[in-house]
Amino acid sequence: MDETLIKAALAVLDENWTGRFTRPSARLYPHQWSWDSAFIAIGYAHVLPRRAEQELRSLFTGQWRNGLLPHIVFHGPSGNYFPGPEVWAVTCNPNASSHPPTSGIVQPPNHAIAAWHLYQYARDRTQALVFLNELYPRLKAWHDYLYRERDPFHEGLVYIRHPWESGMDNAPLWDQPLSRIAIDGPLPFQRVDKQVVNPADRPTDTDYARYLQLVSLFRTCRYEESRIQERCPFLIQDVLFNTLLCQAERDLAKIARVLGRDPEPHEARAAQTARAINQKLWDEAHGIYVDYDLVAESPIDVHVVAGFVPLFAGIPSSEQARRMCANLNSRSFCRLGDRCYAVPSYDKQAPGFSRRRYWRGPVWINMNWLLYRGLQRYGEQKYAMWVRNAIIDLPRRYGFYEYYDPEAGCGHGADRFSWTAALVLDVLYTCRSETVPPS
Repeated sequence: MDETLIKAALAVLDENWTGRFTRPSARLYPHQWSWDSAFIAIGYAHVLPRRAEQELRSLFTGQWRNGLLPHIVFHGPSGNYFPGPEVWAVTCNPNASSHPPTSGIVQPPNHAIAAWHLYQYARDRTQALVFLNELYPRLKAWHDYLYRERDPFHEGLVYIRHPWESGMDNAPLWDQPLSRIAIDGPLPFQRVDKQVVNPADRPTDTDYARYLQLVSLFRTCRYEESRIQERCPFLIQDVLFNTLLCQAERDLAKIARVLGRDPEPHEARAAQTARAINQKLWDEAHGIYVDYDLVAESPIDVHVVAGFVPLFAGIPSSEQARRMCANLNSRSFCRLGDRCYAVPSYDKQAPGFSRRRYWRGPVWINMNWLLYRGLQRYGEQKYAMWVRNAIIDLPRRYGFYEYYDPEAGCGHGADRFSWTAALVLDVLYTCRSETVPPS
């Protein structure tokens, strides 16, 4: 156990703890982000379980009446963060939360995964059951919203309607869909993010204008999903989002079972989603999963690290998993023994690959954590350890950054980043018997 690294990770989390929730980072992300909080709770489970519960409890105070769990909850004044509550203006929808104010979009549904993780590692199972009983109706309402409002064809696949909903904000996946959004005139906003981190690492102003144009459309539609479906130029069935929903439904079934409730509806939905991911999102030619563009009615032929995440939910067959691992262990991503850190977020052989630009090549610790668990699930221990080494070695050598250069290893984006610290803690506490050879 690396006690020095544990202390350093805890110091990052303490620094970002507000007393009610944990900021992803103090300067760039000063509010509460949805899937960040779930990853953060996973790390807290081993050392500060009551804080882990508070993390999720605080997030769900922003849940809408229809079950939508917003991607940002603004606890207190928004300060100079942009876009703040006044841009989202969600109170035009009667379901929206006004206290606390929130955004009007969502992020990947990893919250039931985190809640089950808390129970699995709880020292006090009685207290953990009390918390699960409190959270279960909110988790169920969240999943019900997704399947009811975001699965128009009842396939078991839900769509995202904004790049920010994927968690992978400016991934190359979105270039073609976003190109359908025309930008007219000067850009009517001033970005704060480019004042905090290197502008070269961030999405372009044109991309940002398109993001905000989508938000304007949602406001015009009063955040009514049926109206948005009719008019939105960005409707994507995303691999990562649906994979996490599939596993979250399975974990919600486990939660229901320990609470004495009916797990079958959750198990049935998870099975349907797994089948749909395999039937619609599997790319047989390349051995990876790809997103589907509902507007263009075609797959998005772009290969990113999220295309391997179905391993985490046990979705691929053993043969599919074998092909995925061969793809990972190639020049496109990171070959075992090469001078690289696993796993770049985008195919290194593809146009536009960047070692440092947000979601266009850097290593992300949360994606590595999902891949590590998935590779373990399929018995791919050698590559799993390669990924685990990166999870531990990158923060130990370069600090707790938002993401990392896959060749040089240096950190980029926000520093003192909470989910990086939290997931390092989880890996260290759950894999004590494993040793990490030097990179």
